[in-house]
Amino acid sequence: MEENLNVDKNKIEEFIKKTQASKKGELDLSSDEDLSIAIMNLISIEEHFFFTGAKTGKPEYFDLLNTAREMRKELLKKIIKEYEGEVWCISKHLLSASMRLMEVGTKALGQGKKQDAQEMFKKAYELYSLFWGINLKLVNVGEVKKVGETQLDTKDESKKGILGKLGQIVQYVINCCKE
Repeated sequence: MEENLNVDKNKIEEFIKKTQASKKGELDLSSDEDLSIAIMNLISIEEHFFFTGAKTGKPEYFDLLNTAREMRKELLKKIIKEYEGEVWCISKHLLSASMRLMEVGTKALGQGKKQDAQEMFKKAYELYSLFWGINLKLVNVGEVKKVGETQLDTKDESKKGILGKLGQIVQYVINCCKE
């Protein structure tokens, strides 16, 4: 993941200076971090309301889902003040995926699978860090290259289309956990 990101070191140094100078000023990252965790949990609550509504056939769970969603959107605006393109959705999914990986890691830890747990925690933190990198504008997304519609990434030259690559995708997902 790190090799695909273009992080501007000057922006990082500037950010560190701002953070140190502000103390309890405009940058209160501890509160924003707490808020981001609350947002993760709201995303999880939305998912649970969805599945409960679908499993029970009771539409009132979907109303509760919408209430949680509106709260999540309102709170996410406190962290993501400016965004372009799909950064809003990317941010939501980065938080959601990070939360799920933490949960998978916690379950693995409870089963005594410390190595698996550490791998999941590392991936969760990488996604969480990417969320902050994008939203604090520490990651320069201007140099990210667009890939073709049928490509999985810039190294994919087969161009078989997504259905033709289903096996490759599954193999990739399984193999990425072994690295």
